[in-house]
Amino acid sequence: MGNSYAGQLKTTRFEEVLHNSIEASLRSNNLVPRPIFSQLYLEAEQQLSSLEAGSRADNEEEEEEEEEEGSESSSPVSYQMKPPPEGCCTTDGFCQAGKDLRLISISNEHIEVPSGFLLVGAKSPNLPDHLLVCAVDKRFLPDDNGRNALLGFSGNCVGCGKKGFCYFTEFSNHINLKLTTQPKKQKHLKYYLVRNAQGALTKGSVICWKGAEFRGRQSSSSTCSSTLFQLPESSGLSGSTSSEPLPAANPSAPSGTQQTAAAIDHIPSTAVFSSAVYNGKESPKQHLVKNNLSALTRPSVLGTLTNSGPPKKRHKGWSPESPSSTETWNLQLNPQTPNRIKNDGGSLSSLPHSALVGPASSPMVGSGEPVSVPDNLLKICKAKPVIFKGHGNFPYLCGNINDVIVSSLLYTCYRNSQSLSRAYEQYGASTIQPISEEMQLLLTVYYLVQLASDQVPLIEDLEQIFMRSWRESHLSEIRQYQQAIPQTFPQVPSQIAPVTSAQLPWLAGLAASSCNDSVHIIECSYSLAEGLSEMFKLLIEGKLIKTNYVVIICASRNRAIDSCIVITGKYQARVLTESMLTPLDYQKEVNYQLVTGKVETLGSFFSTLCPEGDIDLLLEKFYQENQGHISSSLSASVNKPTALNGTGAAVCTSYEIERHQIRPFQLAVAQKLLSHICSIADSSTQNLDLGSFEKIDFLICVPPSEVTYQQTLFHLWHSGILLELGLEKEHLTKQRVEQYVMKLDAEAQIKFKVFLQNSMQNPHTLFVLIHDHAHWDLMSAMHSLYPQTELSTGLVDRLLNCREVKEAPNIVTLHVTSFPYALQTQHTHISPYNEIHWPSSYSNGVDLYHENKKYFGLSEFIESTLSGHSIPLLRYDSSFEAMVMALGKRFPRLHSAVIRTFVLIQHYSAAMMAVCGLSQMKNYTSVETLEITQNLINSSRQCPSGHGLMVVLRIPCTPLAAVAYERLYNVRERLALEDNFEIILGNPNSGITIGKHFVEQLKVWQKIEDVDWRPQTYLELEGLPCILIFSGMDPQGESLPRSLRYCDLRLINSSALVRTTLEQELGLAAYFVSSEIHTEKAVVNDVLESDPEKLSSTDNEDEEIATEGSTSEKRSPMKRERSRSHDSASSSLSSKASSKTLRSSLLTAGDTVKSPHQVLSNSAEETTNNYERQKQKVDKGAQTTISKHLPPVTEQLDTKQNIKSAQISITSSSSSPFSSSSSSSAPTHNSFILQTSQCSMTKASKQPPIVFLPKLVYDIITSTDSSGLPKSSSLLPYHSVMWASSFRPLMSKMMTCTEQSLYYRQWTVPKPIHMDYNNRNEGRMDTFHPRRLLLSGPPQIGKTGAYLQFLSILSRMLIRLTEVDVYDEEEININIKEESDQYYHQPGDMWPDLETFKKMPFDYTIHDPKYEDASLICSKLQTINSEDRSMNRRQEDMYTRRQTTRMRLSKYAAYNTYHHCEQCHQYMGFNPRYQLYESTLHAFAFSYSMLGEEIQLHFIIPKSKEHHFVFSQPGRQLESMRLPLVTDKSEDYIKSPTFTPTTGRHEHGLFNLYHAMDGASHLHVLVVKEYEMAIYKKYWPNHIMLVLPSIFNSAGVGAAHFLIKELSYHNLELERNRQEELGIKPQDIWPFIVISDDSCVMWNAVEVDCSGDRKSDYTWTERNVSLKQILQHIEATPNVTHYALIGMRKWSSKTNSAEIKEPFSCCHVHDFIMLNVDLTQNVQYNQNRFTCDDVDFNLRVHSAGLLICRFNHFSVMKKQIAVGGQRSFHIKSKVSDTPVSISPAQYICAPDSKHTFLAAPAQLLLEKYLQYHSHRFFPLSLKNYSHPVLSVDCYLNLGPQIAVCYVSSRPHSLNISSSGLTFSGLLLYLCDSFVVASFLKKFHFLKGATLCVICQDRNSLRQTVVRLELEDEWQFRLRDEFQTANAKEDRPLFFLTGRHI
Repeated sequence: MGNSYAGQLKTTRFEEVLHNSIEASLRSNNLVPRPIFSQLYLEAEQQLSSLEAGSRADNEEEEEEEEEEGSESSSPVSYQMKPPPEGCCTTDGFCQAGKDLRLISISNEHIEVPSGFLLVGAKSPNLPDHLLVCAVDKRFLPDDNGRNALLGFSGNCVGCGKKGFCYFTEFSNHINLKLTTQPKKQKHLKYYLVRNAQGALTKGSVICWKGAEFRGRQSSSSTCSSTLFQLPESSGLSGSTSSEPLPAANPSAPSGTQQTAAAIDHIPSTAVFSSAVYNGKESPKQHLVKNNLSALTRPSVLGTLTNSGPPKKRHKGWSPESPSSTETWNLQLNPQTPNRIKNDGGSLSSLPHSALVGPASSPMVGSGEPVSVPDNLLKICKAKPVIFKGHGNFPYLCGNINDVIVSSLLYTCYRNSQSLSRAYEQYGASTIQPISEEMQLLLTVYYLVQLASDQVPLIEDLEQIFMRSWRESHLSEIRQYQQAIPQTFPQVPSQIAPVTSAQLPWLAGLAASSCNDSVHIIECSYSLAEGLSEMFKLLIEGKLIKTNYVVIICASRNRAIDSCIVITGKYQARVLTESMLTPLDYQKEVNYQLVTGKVETLGSFFSTLCPEGDIDLLLEKFYQENQGHISSSLSASVNKPTALNGTGAAVCTSYEIERHQIRPFQLAVAQKLLSHICSIADSSTQNLDLGSFEKIDFLICVPPSEVTYQQTLFHLWHSGILLELGLEKEHLTKQRVEQYVMKLDAEAQIKFKVFLQNSMQNPHTLFVLIHDHAHWDLMSAMHSLYPQTELSTGLVDRLLNCREVKEAPNIVTLHVTSFPYALQTQHTHISPYNEIHWPSSYSNGVDLYHENKKYFGLSEFIESTLSGHSIPLLRYDSSFEAMVMALGKRFPRLHSAVIRTFVLIQHYSAAMMAVCGLSQMKNYTSVETLEITQNLINSSRQCPSGHGLMVVLRIPCTPLAAVAYERLYNVRERLALEDNFEIILGNPNSGITIGKHFVEQLKVWQKIEDVDWRPQTYLELEGLPCILIFSGMDPQGESLPRSLRYCDLRLINSSALVRTTLEQELGLAAYFVSSEIHTEKAVVNDVLESDPEKLSSTDNEDEEIATEGSTSEKRSPMKRERSRSHDSASSSLSSKASSKTLRSSLLTAGDTVKSPHQVLSNSAEETTNNYERQKQKVDKGAQTTISKHLPPVTEQLDTKQNIKSAQISITSSSSSPFSSSSSSSAPTHNSFILQTSQCSMTKASKQPPIVFLPKLVYDIITSTDSSGLPKSSSLLPYHSVMWASSFRPLMSKMMTCTEQSLYYRQWTVPKPIHMDYNNRNEGRMDTFHPRRLLLSGPPQIGKTGAYLQFLSILSRMLIRLTEVDVYDEEEININIKEESDQYYHQPGDMWPDLETFKKMPFDYTIHDPKYEDASLICSKLQTINSEDRSMNRRQEDMYTRRQTTRMRLSKYAAYNTYHHCEQCHQYMGFNPRYQLYESTLHAFAFSYSMLGEEIQLHFIIPKSKEHHFVFSQPGRQLESMRLPLVTDKSEDYIKSPTFTPTTGRHEHGLFNLYHAMDGASHLHVLVVKEYEMAIYKKYWPNHIMLVLPSIFNSAGVGAAHFLIKELSYHNLELERNRQEELGIKPQDIWPFIVISDDSCVMWNAVEVDCSGDRKSDYTWTERNVSLKQILQHIEATPNVTHYALIGMRKWSSKTNSAEIKEPFSCCHVHDFIMLNVDLTQNVQYNQNRFTCDDVDFNLRVHSAGLLICRFNHFSVMKKQIAVGGQRSFHIKSKVSDTPVSISPAQYICAPDSKHTFLAAPAQLLLEKYLQYHSHRFFPLSLKNYSHPVLSVDCYLNLGPQIAVCYVSSRPHSLNISSSGLTFSGLLLYLCDSFVVASFLKKFHFLKGATLCVICQDRNSLRQTVVRLELEDEWQFRLRDEFQTANAKEDRPLFFLTGRHI
């Protein structure tokens, strides 16, 4: 370090810093001390904060503070202070120890100040009028010049005396500053404190955190508007100057966030400048990666500079041509993105274009002598130099300032790079320095040096370079300090001093020395002015001809550097200049040049190019010579026999328009959309109540393009959706369809107003607002960038974001776009959960959706350019680009769009002339344009019907498109090609205009007879040979037909591209290609013609276009057919058609089949220059020459070959091993169908179009980053958004669509012009609109079809939501019913008459269809033929599901948990405004003698339902459930409590009776098992639950019914006792309860009209009524308490008059019953039963002499519910866990056997066994209905083929007369003491009849046999004993069977 260079280190300074650092390290708790070398150069680095532009005066400190706070508070993650320790003081002005720190309070107190410390005053935001006194180490405070403050902090609290605060954050917490932003000493330590004459502390001088030099520089900086060249990052925000040594955060993206740091940590560091110098340190990783680095790693030479002098020799590997330079940093650059953006937010749009180059175009004007811009600069240099202001001061420009452009783009990039380290401060990394100014400039020079001559610098590349450089430095520091090295400071290997300002110029010069003068360095000693003057002088002298970039550096040791970079390269300067124009200014400029005639110079130049004279003269001459001759020959189709129509004329058979059909992908997307809608509806936020909607309506919004509008109408018409949704009737007119599509133009507001009115008037219709092409107009309605443009700007914001749409609960907005990026910002309205992305077709190599077509989009196009593919689909035209560049230099004042357009028109004109015979014109076009034109003109000749190709020529600028159309039209007319192909001018604002001749052709092809028909969409141009000049600044969703062959994008605006713009231009070429799913590999052969005159064959389209995917994923091979290139112009004019050689290769199952080659020749002469390119060698076969007059020949193949393919289509230019769907083919198994002419359109539809791009765009598209991501993906996503930070992680190729969305949501913010700009709330979630969805998918993939399908399935689902499947079955056993002429009541009677009803006989027969498989109950001697019963039960019916019908829910339906509506929110307890309803658990015990123990039940009672119960006063114990009086009458009250037993149906059970009860007050109790209590309580928080004891967890429905009844009777007794004390008689208490199934959905009533002449005449209608009406009607029955059971019919659509003629029946009741618990006190449900317990109970009730009444005029509908109920009982093996099917025959076994025990209740096994296998016990009873089985005291189902006779053993019970009945069996089930031997001896049995006794154990089995003296009449054997297949602990049931003697 002893050299005497200017950058040498002063020894004393070094020692001082070293000493201080060691001392600071010892004092500090921080593990990461500050690097010594950073401190040495602190002075220079402090100047970095001066980089921010601003024009405020020095004394505006308060304002400055506010602005800083404002900018920081907009951070996505605000600063959060650590919570103060518990119990400490948090009062403002006091420390946490409670001591006063306010200057006013302690100014007179003695304060002890340690040596080296000063007292300073801190400002608290909460106490603006006070200063807080602090003691701070003066080394951490600046000197008088604002310099030399050490980073960090050291301070003491003067209040409590606590010492050693090492972090200002910690200190600010202690003194209770209570900050909402990151604490900074610069911001809060404001004044020195001094003692006055009286010894009191007072406020002294301001702490000077800024040096005087900063002040001077600030005051001299520009005062003109900085919005003119506003940068993307600072658009619309203050560019205030930082007031601290560490640079301020980028105002638009404060980076003090955890997210920033975390995200940056994941950046791959493989391609960083690993060996560059970062603030004097070399990365430890540099040696590992040095070999892989590109030319950008040249800073590694600095690693040799241990002194500050220049190196003695050049470092190896510096050559830009070194091979490593292309490995990592293959930078294909697009400079324009940021430049274009910066104007979108500023005021540029309202300025005339001249302002761009006027004096105002220099926003960074500085002090010092002005620099004069020389006159004629543009004329001499042929380009306007672009000056990028860098660091420091910038001088005034004067003179000819129109010829230069000044930009602040680079300045902002530098400023933003300084903010990076701020993000890391909260991680304790506050010692890490930002990149120094010198380093920034040096890296910029390295970057410029490695740019190729045709590349343009891209600011985003530079940002990434800075970030990687800084990060590498940061990581290496962290690594060093993480190692616990015991030295005072770490030993860093190869530590290098940082670059000083003195070293910078020669280091930059050194770097530039290798680039062949591409970069020129100018060093100036005083100011930039002298450097700029020298640069202008060199320009004028022509000494910078080879130089593209001039870097001017003004560096001196005493102050910060000044710098600027001048772009002098003509190409680069032009591109950068044009990139600064907004789209509007771009159009204005082009218009201006066209209108003022500036382009005429270009035209005159072109005319001089052609040696034969002006092209127009040549054309005229050609026209005169050939008039009348050429047109007929050119327009005539080639006579090739294809298929013959009736008249013998050739007709092409391959034309077909695709009809509307839904592809698997579209259906999948539609279902995903539906799923999202359902999840919104299911969420607890109640934002969408799907249950309240009855139908769908919709409106589709499209951009104001007439073609897109007509295209959407076309899709809508053909989808049939309007008819399906019921919105329109059969006879649909176009006017009606137009009501559903809205063009976003001036008339849109009227249509939208109608839509809004409809939505308000129809609250039960769900309106779907579909915003198609949603990225098109995102302009804010408040902030229109183009005030003078058409009204449609900002229309989307005005309409779709209006308050009515946002608040309407019945409007769902669906944004549909291929480019969703602009809708994925930090302020988006769309929740990330509401995004639907088009699914990938492959997952882990598996084809997810079997499609017959393969989509070709951007990634597939890029893939085709990779090595290994023979012909890329993306190309650029090098000769065209060279000509454009040359003309650009010649005509510097013309916009390049004008030049490019005129050159391309010239090329097309020359190519058309060349094809028509003027072969000399070939030299004046490019190979690519010639190929396009040749194939276009010849395409219609190949097809007998004249089908041809489409060429899209994209010209964004409408005036230029008009010029191109006019010129090409004229050339076509002169060449007499007007009938050969059409030229169409596609303007977004107008429809399609084509010639009459072509309209007639299209009508013939499409079989259209309408006289007035005209094509209205591009899709209808299928097969039309044409050039479509596609104009408009952006495509607006127009689709192109399958005959598209070439997409010429050479004229797109390549200087101002963002990701959306670029991808939507390429989206025009997106395409579906036919594919075959089943084939392993496609074998494709190409047959090409060579043309000796052709300039090059490399771009010949006829080579194979590979469509296989990359090796990483398996793709389906394509069905591909080559198109072919045609003869040169000369040979085609002389009618020499080359012969076409056909080769076919066939790949079958392992065999390569030899195929014949057919050579078709149109002339006797055969050309010998045929050649072929094949991917596989194919054996040659015999050649057959076929005369052109012969019909197609079918040749037999060798049938011995194993031919799997059914047919092969051989075409004129190629062969494909797969049958072509569009070729005509015969159905023979092994034949070739030979088609002599291949239609070009057919070929075009089988392969993707070829796309031509500008070179600049091509480079961006095809270059990838280190992860393989195309460079275009990392461009700014949209022009009205900006990056939240320059320092963001790179996107990755592996990112899914969802991850990309989250990336943009984190890293992009909308500009003020964006409609989402104001969508900001404090709570982030509030900004998302709950009913807004985003569907994104690649362009042209079928999104329209998907969302139309979505509407269809959404409509079907809504209908389905309002419908249920209800059982619709006829009553069974009608023929067995007693046919009696006697009717006890009149049809119109409302209630039964008690006395009359008592006379009615009981109908024992079961009529409920659910018991179709149950045993018939005999009531008397019946002679039923066995056929009768078997007829009812056909064998196949056993397995068919029960019959249901779909019914629309009425307003009186019962609902499950999925129903939400406003009315029943409170009833359900889900009202979001209240907490979940509280409920309490109450025990309720009663004793029951039969069970022999006390039963304890639990009630869960919500607070809102407590009024139904009585509680004891002191302890709030549950005493009883309130019961009304029999005499009570109320319209709004249901007297009977309703009990619903349920299991397994917490979601699907119909417990919401609010609507069924019509809002009436009622008591509803759910009866649930203990283990299901929690889940039922969750779903039904406001329902009363009765929880069964745990012993009943595995019990059946009988247990629930039993406990309900017993509880109700016990409660009745309690209520009688309670109310008796109030003077009410016991019999006046209401004794009824309702027991309802959980599947009862609706109730109906029959209304009978008896107004006929005769009494017996009546008519009836059935209608849906409320349950309230039915229950109140039944409760009002006269003498109602005399009935034990009351029920109703089960509904059936087949109910006939006979069934309801008698309004009341005495028969079985099921499903929904009213039970009189008083009368039935002594009749119990069997608590063990699982099935038929209601039939069993009905029989017991009747035998007890009680009345059962069924109201036939009422019916209940039961919903089919597929889950829960009896289905929840599964019988499985107890031993094996694996589910094994167990047949019912295995449900019983012999006692003590080793049978597999089953895990099921014994009773369930018994019932199931008897249902299916009772014939084993009762063989005589099978189908023997006249001799039933006698069943005592119970009814068990013995299956449908056995009849039973029920008798009760109870004394005085009603039984049927059994005299004359002989029984075939006897069933004794758990018989009690009432069954005695004498009772059984009354009955007679057939000889051989069987007996079955069932008991709880073997002991009671024997006792029963003895007690009933059974052995007297029955014979028993030991082997006739059985048991249910349970383990002992599960208490099996035992059987004993015997035979009657």
